[in-house]
Amino acid sequence: MPLIIPDTLPAAETLQNENIFTMKQARANTQDIRPLKVIIVNLMPTKIDTETQLARVLANSPLQVEMTLVGMDSHESTHVSREHMLSFYKTIDEIKNEYYDGMILTGAPIEQMPFEDVDYWPELCELFDFARTHVYSNMFICWGAQAALHYYYGIEKRPLDQKLFGVFEHRVIRPNNPLVRGFDEVFFAPHSRHTKILREDIEAHKELRILADSKEAGPHIISTDNGRQIFVLGHQEYDKATLAHEYFRDVDKGLPINIPANYFRNDDPEDEILFRWRSHANLLFSNWLNYYLYQATPYNLDDLRDGKEDAWREAVEG
Repeated sequence: MPLIIPDTLPAAETLQNENIFTMKQARANTQDIRPLKVIIVNLMPTKIDTETQLARVLANSPLQVEMTLVGMDSHESTHVSREHMLSFYKTIDEIKNEYYDGMILTGAPIEQMPFEDVDYWPELCELFDFARTHVYSNMFICWGAQAALHYYYGIEKRPLDQKLFGVFEHRVIRPNNPLVRGFDEVFFAPHSRHTKILREDIEAHKELRILADSKEAGPHIISTDNGRQIFVLGHQEYDKATLAHEYFRDVDKGLPINIPANYFRNDDPEDEILFRWRSHANLLFSNWLNYYLYQATPYNLDDLRDGKEDAWREAVEG
């Protein structure tokens, strides 16, 4: 089934060229199907690249998904036109009375700042409160995961001695968890960050489970038992060339940056990129859509109000 996105969203042409099935909103409205309603809260400066990356992995499933883009009204984006934001992005005020199957909150290149110093932190806190009551399952990525762990559980991010940058080997710790169902015991994932979350800080909260980790990168996928909150500390959604763009951008600016580990063949920037995380990226997002949205949320999303989804789920499972 297709991903439903605005006809003129830049990602639409890219996905069409890749033979990924998308559907115009007008056509979707004529079908007797309730698509999964997913919010993308895009905090990345490279808005269009991130839209395309997430649209690509959300479209790679047999489920029909309607994607709504949300931005921070208290922050002015400098890497994309105001027209793009006005055309394709909604504010929290515009969605606050709606209910959604899922939400994805992206990372942001501000991890070395204290959370409370981020100009849109109050608005983000409002979003976290909204997500508790109006969204069934939330996936937080990289800085977004760190921010959510801080807000919901008081877990602090810690500075790294040097930037974690590259593609690292991970192992699945809880293979029976639906989110990592079908994963190889060992898989790869990209990381690009200056901070970390300590394992002991996660394990101090009985609600949280580490599903996958890495010797080099630490905890990677974390979830509550019911899958209502999922935290991904890497960037499984990244394109093949995303780390290369970041590396060469900093090289061109004369900024200090290490060659991304395990990314170029022989760690040589003049050699080819080893793209070896794509299949698990698709599996991660497909599992999330299937097990925590399609099979878990009520058909009538208004049932999310006042905890009615618990009674609905008991009736279905019982």
